[in-house]
Amino acid sequence: MPDLQPFRVRAADLTGYRDALAAALDGGSAVVPYTGDHAPELDPTAPVPDGLALVVSTSGSTGTPKRAMLTRDALVASADATHERLGGPGQWLLPMPAQHIAGTQVLIRSLRAGTTPVALEKFDVREFIDAASNLTHERRYTALVPTQLHRLLDASDEARAAVAGFDGILLGGAAADPGMLEDADRLGATVLTTYGSSETAGGCVYSGSPLAGTTVEIAEDGRITLCGNTIASGYLGRPELTATTFAHRENGTRTFRTDDLGEWSGGRLHVLGRVDDLINTGGVKVAPRVVETAATQHPDILEAVALGVPDDEWGQAVALAIRTRKGLQLQQIREELRDRLPAYALPRRLLIVDELPLRGPGKPDRAALAARDGWQTLAAQPVAD
Repeated sequence: MPDLQPFRVRAADLTGYRDALAAALDGGSAVVPYTGDHAPELDPTAPVPDGLALVVSTSGSTGTPKRAMLTRDALVASADATHERLGGPGQWLLPMPAQHIAGTQVLIRSLRAGTTPVALEKFDVREFIDAASNLTHERRYTALVPTQLHRLLDASDEARAAVAGFDGILLGGAAADPGMLEDADRLGATVLTTYGSSETAGGCVYSGSPLAGTTVEIAEDGRITLCGNTIASGYLGRPELTATTFAHRENGTRTFRTDDLGEWSGGRLHVLGRVDDLINTGGVKVAPRVVETAATQHPDILEAVALGVPDDEWGQAVALAIRTRKGLQLQQIREELRDRLPAYALPRRLLIVDELPLRGPGKPDRAALAARDGWQTLAAQPVAD
């Protein structure tokens, strides 16, 4: 059984973390990345799989983060399948925290490619432009979250040119609005939206199409199960949760039962959101992503996050937080969305923010938004609705 090596990840110097990952992939101690001053407390008696190389925390979407156990084979399969989809190995720019699986995979892909990644200590448009210009490999890649891509596209012609200069941009961590993707496409940028998690060694579905070695199953209730060679071997020290979340098929294929809902459309997977993010308003369930997609079709709405908030009459009300180019009013947005959403899905609360709060690798923090002041509220439900 491999030893577990807690490793403190420092944004200012990722060389040590990259070296620790290289050793783990070569059969050394499994790496447990962390930040802060205190290493995680690990149970030395907890069983771990052979070939374990990385124990990485999930983003904690539903509470206490879990620690996914990823073997060398799973990490390598993910990195190699990504390079296959992108058209070959290259040099990577890392503009996000390295301790999350998306950042760690940038380092692992770099190790597999034999290239030196360029990392930003903190995301900044100017620093991103300069770092992109320092990439020297024939093929150049980066991984971004939607908020970062928004900022680059909105910043300047120079920033937009930097975006267009990459041979591939992986975009994940949160839903990307169609308008932004269309803007990037008009630039000639190669942006692939990614779907996956710590439990799948990072993104395993790119732009709705599974990577080599991955298959997707959707149950009758819409819940997504991901299957393949990048699936984690379970959660460290959580055997009960492992048993209800992971499984093995008769042919040895590992499976991961997600908390996400999805559907197939046009031969591609469309993720509708998490089961626990569904908004139950008046007995009708509303998927936040449907509201967010409709909202970001408005030319003045840059980003949108939909959530359910308590409501005495409806149980939950559909609430919408937006980042916008100009001031908008709740009733105005409702009227704009009437042709795109059923009446029950129209927002009854509106919050305009300068910046959306995030947690983990770019995921919107719905709890933080719900706790904020300044929400516009619909005084009464119109009879027409």
